[in-house]
Formats: sequence, C-alpha cells, structure tokens
Amino acid sequence: MFRSLSSIDYRIWFAGALVSNVGTWMQRTAQDWIVLTELSDHDAVALGITTALQLGPQLLLVPFSGWIADRFDRRHTLMATQLAMALLGLGLGVIVLSGVAQLWIVYVFALLLGIASAIDAPVRQTFVSELVTGSDVGNAVALNSASFNTARTIGPAVAGLLVVAVGAGWVFVINALTFAAVLVSLKFIRPSRLVPVPRASRERGQLLEGFRYVRGRPDLLIVFLIVFVIGTFGFNYQIFTSTMATVEFGLDSAGFGILTSIMAIGSVAGALVSASRDKPRVRLVFLASAGFGVSALLAALSPSYWLFAGALVLIGFAGQILMTTANGTVQTTTDPRMRGRVMALYMAVFMGGTPIGAPLLGAVANTFGPRWGLGVAAVSGFVAFGLGVLWLVRYRAARLRVVDRRLRVVFGAGDRMADSVTPTGSFSAVARGRGAGAVSASKAEATRERDEELEEDLELDEVEAERS
Repeated sequence: MFRSLSSIDYRIWFAGALVSNVGTWMQRTAQDWIVLTELSDHDAVALGITTALQLGPQLLLVPFSGWIADRFDRRHTLMATQLAMALLGLGLGVIVLSGVAQLWIVYVFALLLGIASAIDAPVRQTFVSELVTGSDVGNAVALNSASFNTARTIGPAVAGLLVVAVGAGWVFVINALTFAAVLVSLKFIRPSRLVPVPRASRERGQLLEGFRYVRGRPDLLIVFLIVFVIGTFGFNYQIFTSTMATVEFGLDSAGFGILTSIMAIGSVAGALVSASRDKPRVRLVFLASAGFGVSALLAALSPSYWLFAGALVLIGFAGQILMTTANGTVQTTTDPRMRGRVMALYMAVFMGGTPIGAPLLGAVANTFGPRWGLGVAAVSGFVAFGLGVLWLVRYRAARLRVVDRRLRVVFGAGDRMADSVTPTGSFSAVARGRGAGAVSASKAEATRERDEELEEDLELDEVEAERS
C-alpha cells in the first residue's frame, strides 16, 4: 500500500505537500466562512461565484498550462507557482486583518489564486512520475490523494477553531507560512535522482496536441465525461456542506469545519483502498459514480445532524475512489510525452466545470433549500453511472452472463477496445481512432507494453506467494 514511499525523494515531497495541503484547506474554510457570514448574508450564490472564480482558470488556461508542464522543468515551475500562492495568501490575510476586506476584493484574490493554481495543478500531478517509476506511479497518485484528504480532515477543523479564536485573517497568514514546507522539500530533492522525462518540442501545434490525443482514446473520453458530470454538479462540497451546516443545523464555523473533516475521513479511507490496488480500472470509476449518487441521496434525506455526518463519510469514500481511480487511469495509461497536456485537460474538465455548477447549485440551495442541492449531486452520480454502462455496451460489447453460477460482465466479439486491454485489465498508452491528429503506435509497441505489464504482475504474484 505504501510502496512508493520507498523513494526518498517521494518521501520528502509527500511530507512537504502534506503540510502545505493542511494550510490550503485552512484557507479554503476561512474564505468560505467570511464570504458566507461576514461579507454576505449567507448568500450561497456569492460563495458559488467565489468558487467559480478560483476554479475557472483551470478551464481557460488548459492549452497553456499543459504545455508548460510538458515543456519546462517541473521542479522549478512548482517553486514559482507555490511562491505565488503563498504571497496571495499573505496578501489576503493582511487585508482581512486591516479590516478593509470587501466581497469584490475576495473575488479578485480568488481569481488570481485560480490562475496560479491552473498552472500549478498539471505540473504537480505529473511531477509524481519523476519521483517514482513503473507500477509505483499509480500507488503514488493514490497516496497523494490520501495526503490531500488527510489535510482536509485536519485543515477545516483547525481553521474553524482559529476563526473563532483569532479571526480569519490569521488563518490566511498561517496558510502562507505553510507553503515554506513544500518549497523546502523541492529544494532538497536532487535533480540528478529524478526520472528523466521527454519534453515537448517547440514545433507548431503542440498546444493542441493534447486535444487530438484524447480524442483518439475512447477510454479516456468516458473518464473525462464522467469526471465532468460529477465534478460540475456533484463535487461542490463546500456549497452543500456550508449551507446544510448553517441553514439546516444552525452551526457556527467550528461545526462547519468539523463536518468537512468528517467527510474527509471517508475520503482518506477511499484513497487508501485505491492505493492498495495494483492498477486502476475504468469500471471502478463507473461503480464509484453509482456509490456517490446513493450517498448523496442519503445525505439529502438525512433528518438529523449525525445521520447527515455519516452520509458525508460515504460521500467522501465513494467520491475519493472515483477521483483517485480516474486520476490514476489517466496518468498511467498516457504517453509520457503527452502526460502534462492530458493532465491539464483532465484538471480542466474536473475543476473547470465548477464555474458552471457552483453558481447553479448555490441558486438551487438558495431557492429550494440545501437538501435540493444534494439532490442535484445525487442525480449527477446516477447519470455518470448510466454513461459508463452505455460505454461498456457500445465500445466493449458488454453483456451480463451467468458464469460458474455467478453473474459476470462478459465482453463480446464486438469489443472495440480489445487490442488496447493489458493483462491487468487497464488500457495501454496508445491512442485509437481515425482522427487526423490521433496518436498512433505500432502493434509491436503495444505488445511490448502488454508483455512488460504481464511480467511486472507475475513478479508481484511471486512476491505475494512468498509472503503467504
């Protein structure tokens, strides 16, 4: 489960990122709280606009952010983006402490932070592939998610207490200081130990090459579509958690932070379950979508605070398995030369839909109540599951059959993805399709990749047999 931590550079990065993530969640909680309670009269639309401004650049800057991740030194780029976000956190803290904060000022800082995060996200996601190699990449991605959600357990609870004790301004200042941890970790990582990766060329058309690559990969397209649907209408946790906390249950900032931390317990569990799997599976994304829909429906119908908190654990669990598996699938099956641009598209699809969904969800919560906002999240999970089932039927000719007295999914002769399926059940890093820009690979290369994965799996089986 923790095999990627055998790399000293990954351990250094993991520790620094964990501290910084705690600070980031502290700032998010404090920012949502002052927008909702100090700068507006519990206006969910204002909170949705803040979220949209912070996440919108992910969508608008996707061609450039992905190209930056593939073209320039990722370690140096991360130093620049992390320093920029630290200065923004410090600036917002000074403004709030000075007593001159207004809603439009928070909007401006949210937009600037969104621009820095849009460049940082694909670089940070793909930097993992330079710290570990081979099958450890998927494990490292899952542990990154566990780190992120461990921070989400600690950060909001600490922020809620600090907002009550010293005010939101000092929370922003503390967040700025936590960026020192990741900057120091990047300084201690030796470039000579990093895994060499091919860089994008300076030829024309490189900005759009990621779009052409994904267009030729039906397996990536369905993952992107599911992530977009649930990311737009389901993963607006801060809106339905904050509105349920304040409107339905009448909680203060400490109670809001505790609810967020409770949901993160499920997220950490989901990330650890994902880390225990050798390879991500596309079908697990479909099942997690259904689980998310059921969990969100239970939360919407919960009559009491503690039942709602329990449903949040299930939401966090299902949502994290979905995100971690989708992220791992995209990273491990993408050509290394295209990984930065593809991950930028993935992050844009995942985060970029929020500018559409957050204000709409906020309007639903304002007009009909926060429980209806959770109802929208539940519907998004069921729709995503339905799309996954349709994809299995259309592209893989999937049918339900009774095999050895057990109901199983069987793929028929019309399976369009058969040539790309590896022995582990995932897909090889080969773009398929007839598009003019589709990236092609020879059958020999695809066979070699499948043989290498089979050899890795046989070695893992031998190790497990020895342990038994």
